[in-house]
Amino acid sequence: MLVSLMKSSRGSCRVRQLVKVLDREKRALFCTDNKSDGIVSIGDTEVPVSAPKHPLHVPYGFVPSDQQLPQSTIRHLRWIAQKDLLGQDIFLIGPPGPLRRFLAMQYMELTRKEVEYISLSRDTTESDLKQRREIKGGTSYYVDQSAVRAALMGRILVIEGVEKAERNVLPALNNLLENREMQLDDGRFLMHPARYDKLCEQYGKESMDSWQLVRVSDKFRVIALGLPVPKYRGNPLDPPLRSRFQARDIYHLSFRDQLETLYKNAPSVGSEVLAQVLSCASTLCTQESSSLGLPDFPLENLARAVTLLEKAKDYPVSGIFSRLYPYDILLNKEGKQSVEDVYKKFEINDKSASDYSLDINAILPDSTAHNGKEVRLELAINNQSKHELKVTCGNRPISEEHEGFVMTKYHRQLLADMALTHSAMDFCIIGGKGSGKTALVNQFSKMLGYLTEPVLLYQDMTARDLLQQRYTLPNGDTVWRYAPLVQAALDGRIAVLDGLHRVNPGTLSILQRLVHDRELTLHDGTRLISADKYDEMSGKLEMTGKEMSERGVLRIHPAFRIVALAEPPKAGSPNQQWLNPEVLTLFLYHHMTPLTVQNEMEIIQSMVPGITTSQASDLLNFVHHLRDSTDANMQSVASSLSTRQLLRIARRLERFYKETSSADKNAISDAVHKACLSRFLPQLARSALGDALKKNELPGIGLDVAKLNPGDITCEIKDATLRIGDTYAPVYTKTFESGASTAKVPDIVFYDNAQHLSVMQDMLQDYILGEHILLVGNQGVGKNKIVDRFLHLLNKPREYLQLHRDTTVQSLTVQPTVKDGTIVYEDSPLVRAVRLGHALVVDEADKAPTHVTCVLKNLLESGRATLADGRKIVSDEAELSNLLTSYQDEDVIVMHPGFRMFVLANRPGFPFLGNDFFAAMGDVFSCHAVDNPSVESELKMLQQYGVDVPEHVLRKLVAAFGELRAMADEGLISYPYSTREVVNIVKHLQEFPKEGLASVVRNVFDFDAYSIESRQQVESVMHKHGIPIGARPQNVELSNQFPMNPPEHSGFWTIMNDAKKACKPRPVKLNVKGPVYLHVQDFPLERVEDRALTFSEQRAHWQIPKLSQVSIISDIATTKDSTTGDQVHVATVNTASLYSYTQGSQHIKFMDLFDVFPNSGPTFQTSVKIAPLGNPLRGQVLLFEEKSNVVLVADTNSGSVRRLVIPGVDRELGMGSVANLFRPKQTSPSMYKMAAEYSNEFGTVVFYQMNGKKIYHVDAIEGKVHEYDVPFMIGGFHMTEYNKWLVTEAETNRKFLLSGSDADVLPNSLRLVKEEGVSKGFGSFTETTQDELLAISAEGLSSDTLSQALQQSISSPNRVVVDKHNFAHCIVGFPDLEAPSEIHSFSRGDTIIPEQNRTHFRNPPPSLPAPPCAVLPEIGQVVRIVPTKSAPDQAFDNEARADDASYCIEVADIKNHKLFYLPVPNPPRMSPYVSWQKMISESGVMISSGSDNIVYTVDTSGCVREWETELAAVSNSLAEWRSMIGTDAENSHMQITTEKESGRDPTAPKHGKTDSKNQPHVGGNTWAGGTGGSSTAGLGGKGGPYRLDAGHDVTQVPDWEKEAVPEHVKKAAREMAQKAFHQRLKEINMSEYDAHMYENFSASVRRQVKSLRIIMDSLQAKGKERQWHRHQTNGELDDMKLIEGLTGEKNIYKRRAEKEPEPGTPQQKPKRLRIVVDVSGSMYRFNGLDNRLERSMEAVCMAMEAFEGYKDKLKYDVWGHSGDGYEIELLNSEKPPLNNKERLKVLQTMHAHAQFCMSGDHTLEATDFAIKSVKNEEADEHFVIILSDANFDRYGIRPVRFTEALQRDEEVNAFAIFIGSLGDQAERLKKQLPAGRSFVCMDTKNIPQIMQQIFTSTLLSTK
Repeated sequence: MLVSLMKSSRGSCRVRQLVKVLDREKRALFCTDNKSDGIVSIGDTEVPVSAPKHPLHVPYGFVPSDQQLPQSTIRHLRWIAQKDLLGQDIFLIGPPGPLRRFLAMQYMELTRKEVEYISLSRDTTESDLKQRREIKGGTSYYVDQSAVRAALMGRILVIEGVEKAERNVLPALNNLLENREMQLDDGRFLMHPARYDKLCEQYGKESMDSWQLVRVSDKFRVIALGLPVPKYRGNPLDPPLRSRFQARDIYHLSFRDQLETLYKNAPSVGSEVLAQVLSCASTLCTQESSSLGLPDFPLENLARAVTLLEKAKDYPVSGIFSRLYPYDILLNKEGKQSVEDVYKKFEINDKSASDYSLDINAILPDSTAHNGKEVRLELAINNQSKHELKVTCGNRPISEEHEGFVMTKYHRQLLADMALTHSAMDFCIIGGKGSGKTALVNQFSKMLGYLTEPVLLYQDMTARDLLQQRYTLPNGDTVWRYAPLVQAALDGRIAVLDGLHRVNPGTLSILQRLVHDRELTLHDGTRLISADKYDEMSGKLEMTGKEMSERGVLRIHPAFRIVALAEPPKAGSPNQQWLNPEVLTLFLYHHMTPLTVQNEMEIIQSMVPGITTSQASDLLNFVHHLRDSTDANMQSVASSLSTRQLLRIARRLERFYKETSSADKNAISDAVHKACLSRFLPQLARSALGDALKKNELPGIGLDVAKLNPGDITCEIKDATLRIGDTYAPVYTKTFESGASTAKVPDIVFYDNAQHLSVMQDMLQDYILGEHILLVGNQGVGKNKIVDRFLHLLNKPREYLQLHRDTTVQSLTVQPTVKDGTIVYEDSPLVRAVRLGHALVVDEADKAPTHVTCVLKNLLESGRATLADGRKIVSDEAELSNLLTSYQDEDVIVMHPGFRMFVLANRPGFPFLGNDFFAAMGDVFSCHAVDNPSVESELKMLQQYGVDVPEHVLRKLVAAFGELRAMADEGLISYPYSTREVVNIVKHLQEFPKEGLASVVRNVFDFDAYSIESRQQVESVMHKHGIPIGARPQNVELSNQFPMNPPEHSGFWTIMNDAKKACKPRPVKLNVKGPVYLHVQDFPLERVEDRALTFSEQRAHWQIPKLSQVSIISDIATTKDSTTGDQVHVATVNTASLYSYTQGSQHIKFMDLFDVFPNSGPTFQTSVKIAPLGNPLRGQVLLFEEKSNVVLVADTNSGSVRRLVIPGVDRELGMGSVANLFRPKQTSPSMYKMAAEYSNEFGTVVFYQMNGKKIYHVDAIEGKVHEYDVPFMIGGFHMTEYNKWLVTEAETNRKFLLSGSDADVLPNSLRLVKEEGVSKGFGSFTETTQDELLAISAEGLSSDTLSQALQQSISSPNRVVVDKHNFAHCIVGFPDLEAPSEIHSFSRGDTIIPEQNRTHFRNPPPSLPAPPCAVLPEIGQVVRIVPTKSAPDQAFDNEARADDASYCIEVADIKNHKLFYLPVPNPPRMSPYVSWQKMISESGVMISSGSDNIVYTVDTSGCVREWETELAAVSNSLAEWRSMIGTDAENSHMQITTEKESGRDPTAPKHGKTDSKNQPHVGGNTWAGGTGGSSTAGLGGKGGPYRLDAGHDVTQVPDWEKEAVPEHVKKAAREMAQKAFHQRLKEINMSEYDAHMYENFSASVRRQVKSLRIIMDSLQAKGKERQWHRHQTNGELDDMKLIEGLTGEKNIYKRRAEKEPEPGTPQQKPKRLRIVVDVSGSMYRFNGLDNRLERSMEAVCMAMEAFEGYKDKLKYDVWGHSGDGYEIELLNSEKPPLNNKERLKVLQTMHAHAQFCMSGDHTLEATDFAIKSVKNEEADEHFVIILSDANFDRYGIRPVRFTEALQRDEEVNAFAIFIGSLGDQAERLKKQLPAGRSFVCMDTKNIPQIMQQIFTSTLLSTK
């Protein structure tokens, strides 16, 4: 029962109004003669009513005049009345929504109580509650705020959002609430009314005033409104504050009351429909729904939403649910299903909302509008029913034109839907970046004649920023300025809140009253009231608008609306969910779904009419392929390709790429890669992008700028036109206003290179199109240089803005300063660039918070911005008409058309730890990735910086830093070294050439001097590339040289013309079979420079990758090319394969030849020889298999293989498969050998029949074969010239010369070569040698070399011949002269090479292979492989070198008469096929010569070594090596040589005292766990027994001081360390054998563990960054509080502190990882083949060590599977191993299980089980990694089924790592699995990079 009685005339009017509210049967209105002005009875509670002194402060319009209040509302009002009568403060608590505030306002309206309202936020301070200082007339004075005004004037203080205030704010009210007392800052003291009255009676009013005592009104009450915490986010109530309130749970109205409300709001809608709607909505608000994780349904907004059904009869019911509750973008899969189940239960068909169509047929003016301007919209639903809808419109002329906007069918329907929503309530548009939200709102505003007021929202925006801005007048007075939102409310505009997802939800709470009540209380006390309430109040109170304004009450224009824009929330993510229950109550929501292909095609072709249909369709088909994918990586890439970005790509294609179809596809692919910044995507996302492009028939990779040649792109300025490549643009020639603008044109030193010019060409194209540009790259790659050079070429002035983490939104635009007591705003570079049309360079954009830099996005998107000083930026003069009339000319800045923005940012991710600027706002820029320059580009640039620096030094630097950058990309090192460091090194070397490279590079690497792991990694890279860090000039290990015996004239060779026989070549038809194409694989190869710490003849070495343990090296050969680099070929058998490596490359090519050499297995024990072919067949080799005589020509580039069928040598082939094509029918052909001395030069080879009479000459270039028959059995063959061949008879060892004239291409006559000794006199002659010839040089010694060798001046044709008993013979005159040729022999003397050991052979072959030998005629050397024991005792200074080498290279330098030996280190393994290996090469080492007389050897393990044997070259190299080391510091006398020592000598080592408090100790020789001291256990010191980490920062003693520790102290320390080690083993019950076993595993992955720990650190490094805490009383002055500082407030400072989580934020959970390892029998069985089980154990060992100490970040376990089952627990996540023994136990379990388990495989079951069980545990992210071999075929596992298992749950990131493979099994399997889900890892060192890719793959996930 509600009864009201008032005695005043106005009261009687009010009575008449309230009559309508009362129940007609229980109406009880009566007047009394009470002293009060009246009584309000609420139920049985009567509340006295007094006439208000300030009626404008009494709420109005909350009690409906024409409707009855619901019973549940009356019950709440009755309780409030009771507490009011008791004088108690109350707390209304309940779910989000306006109901609690409505109740409070209804009570105060009924009881005519005045109100003071304040909405709290996280930025509310004590001064906002009590008193704020203002300056007026130069004097500071206090202004009472809401709490004080309410207390003094007897008002009710309504405090809303109690849970949002910081903890230290509300306690300021504690005493006021409890005792009604408060000390004010101006000296006054508020006192309880009873006590005040008592004192006033005793001392009088004047005394009380003099004492500054003020009476608190006895009518003062406090009503607090808050949400229950912890259900909702916020700060819980402080217990003392809570105890001062009486609480009331204000839940939603009863179902009946709500249903009655719906009936009244939508009377024409069926009651069943409304009941159905309310029932469904109420279900979503139940406790059961909350337990499912569903956010509260905004039930209070339902009354407004049903008006949509009232206004549009056929509007689908599901449509209003979509407006109220956009669950499809809010919830995860399970949540969506729960909501859909509720909808289905209540027959809410969600599909009906998507099937219906809504359109606006006409917009007509409405002359009947009584309060504001309205238009009539004619709506058509489903193209049938038509409805007329009245909506409010703006003051601008209505325009249905859509210039610059493409009106697709989708947009027409969306605009009509927005217009319908506009008639009911403010709304929010949710859509992805670049989806057209801003353009849509602009079109909507034009359609309804509105002006828009953009309001940019950002994360640290305060409630004050949203409503008012404080500033000072010229005289220093402080005043308040309306923010754009308030100004829009007063002027009747649409306030566009851009970035609702960015702002803190606590800040948005200030909008609750504005949205729901259309009322607003500003910070200066001004109140804004809706037009209806304002007009009624002014009429009833008989006050003019001026009077109302003077009293601080302003009218909100009836046309005012709010439209918010936001990006979709992260579905299902508790940490990134901005659309919380409280924000849901603010608006109705429209979701802009991604456009269809047809709609997007229509937009692109309309906006870019010049683009071809094929271009647009190729682009759109690809993009929609990404958008439709369920793969998280592809979805992350798709988010970068918004409609705006597609339009940008289309404009570029239209303007600059009008070429052929293939060029179009390349341009599209390149544009996509640029738009996505694919260079900096995680590896998995980048792979997914490439695969998607290929699937859509587009190139998988974009333009590789690293492959551009220096002259491919050039630039020039001619006739005031700039040309870069093929792009032209006019140079900026405008006359500058002042010299300052001229000075702002950059002018830098810049060296052009193709890579940077390519980027600048793309930038110029975007510049022409009017785009703003974003450059992203690592530090030091030249981003600033590129932009400065670009602007210099354009002659464009530049403004520069450096961002950092303290950059604020205000500092981006204007900078406030205090001048003469007045706040003065100075323009930032941004404002100057906008005004003057300069280029703005924004550097380090990623360092500023993204919510700060988003102000740039708003400026570039809309062309409008509001500065902190109130000025506005508009895009053009046409926008001036849209501004408010209050703006003067000086308050508006028109954006200059020449304004451009160039933003520079580091790439996202570790180690830069910046914000992901590209992800936040890269959509509004044209993006370009700037990478480190290519090798050639960087080399060319460095040559210009270091003109005098030797090129080989520059190449070493470029190669070393290139590898360091690659390691940084893979996460193996933390710092990404850039070109900047290399340039600084080169500059130093240029200016100080005497300083060595090894010392100069320390200028860069000394940052890592105190990190042992980092230093070792860097040094290993430097050493690998030949930069001798740490080497000393005396570290030279050259072999000793011995003098050779002088040459002796030992005989003659005479060519017998009288025995000349014709031997004509017969042409033979060559049959070429094929080609077939084999797969050419590129394997990474690490070439290691060996002249790092020591200098020797060995120049470098490299290991053939992925060489099987059973493979046998068959041959090595070299394609010589000193220009582009030698190409080294290595052939293997068992199985047959070919490896080809080009000098300077980082990869080696591999061809599996099993299909074409099927008989290369152990059964046949064959051998394959190589003949390299030179130009024009470079890259091709001729392969000869000596058992079956198969001859192949293989192209190492294309993989093509052709078989040359030579009749007589080969046999006819069978038909059929590829294998049959190359398989011979016979198995015992004649034995042929191949001579290939001239294959490299002429492309010819010769096959000769051992112990036969056939010779075949093959010309591979011409494709011709010629056959010879000789009249004897052939025992040997050598090509002394291309047409002169020396043939040896088998039985007699006689030699014949098969030759032709100089004009003959082929020889045609056979002559005997007679061998004679030298006459001794008396008719006797010396004996001639009958030794087998090992080698004959293909060319002779030069005249100079020959003269030095023979120690006489001579010029003659000659050849060098090598046999067993002599170092060499020099045959002078042979083979060209007819006269006898002299033989000059270099005898070995007594040194004889031992006979080869034949005991290795079970069945010795008839002839053992000749020892490897090579003749280097250019330098006069003969090199051969000999046993080390045959070398002289003094051959090696370093005995260790000889002990490790069973064989060595014997170098006989006949030019310099020197002999020396180079030990070849023993291979780490030998082939198990010993006899086979010995049959090919007795030593196991093979030899080949290359260009520049470099010697290559290869051993049985596949290690290829490069040797430099020329004495002059070695001398020059040694000089270069020593110059790289530098001798300046060694030889120069320095003036200052003092170094600070620790001050004490190390004593006997000891453990040291244990500090119970664990305080840090530096030095002192006392404490254990200290740093930088001596003799005790600790870190960073010297002389201690062992390392002991106590968790403190380390002070490091220099290495030289450590080295100075006496030997006896070192020995004692070692003994003590061993003792402690054994004690530790005893403590963990671990034997030394176990420790050694574990060390074998741990040592092999130690570096990888370090790399993986770096990756783990990077996962949370950014989260540790401290944040600014504002409103502090000490710290740094906050620029945003300068005015408060002038007025004298205290909390005007800010300080850094650890960021506390937002109140109510869910606790951060660790990532969850399960490693599933294959411990099946196949792992044990094939471990001997490829070490797969050991690799698996190493991977688990790595994981256990790397994840130690990261329990809060990562929770992991290890499970196994085998034939025994799929639930084999190896390591429990709750019990991670704590020491090495426990870790070893896991590894031993793996090994034992694989050894003894049953055969079988459960990979699929284990994968399913792992994903399912891991998902059940709560975690931040879930990962499952399957470690397995690729032996799926054996167990019948189909890749499709395994794919299904990996993708069974989208919330679990499952990956497979194949660590074992038979052949290319793993690679083939990987191709059949989803992109990015599988990896092949045949080397444990690659696992950290794979783990990094796996972890980073989820960073871009949209889940």
